[in-house]
Amino acid sequence: MATSQVETVGGGADKVKLAAALLLLIAGLAAFYLLGKQGALLQWLALLAGVVAAVVVFFTAEAGRQLMAFGRDAWREVGKVVWPARKEAVQMTAYVFGFVVLMALFLWFTDKTLEWVFYDLILGWKK
Repeated sequence: MATSQVETVGGGADKVKLAAALLLLIAGLAAFYLLGKQGALLQWLALLAGVVAAVVVFFTAEAGRQLMAFGRDAWREVGKVVWPARKEAVQMTAYVFGFVVLMALFLWFTDKTLEWVFYDLILGWKK
């Protein structure tokens, strides 16, 4: 039996949190540019504070929690991957490079052959 996931639509509080995160990010950027005469340290601290506050507020919203859950699931799936051994990876890389060289030679040969047929034989444009 297939299970279906029910997606809930974010409520008003989540929309307010996302708007607040966006405003905090914009405020951090604005503070960075407005504090240009105060010194670079204060500029960067204001920017960092705005970005950190925006990230914290974003991850308290439902969209942030879903993003964190997605990241955890993706990391769990990466752990399930059977990675090739070094020897196998080197062999497959060599196969790919060999195929690329063969295709390059084939395309060059085809191009030169068509050039010879069209320009020398058909049109008579000898070089």
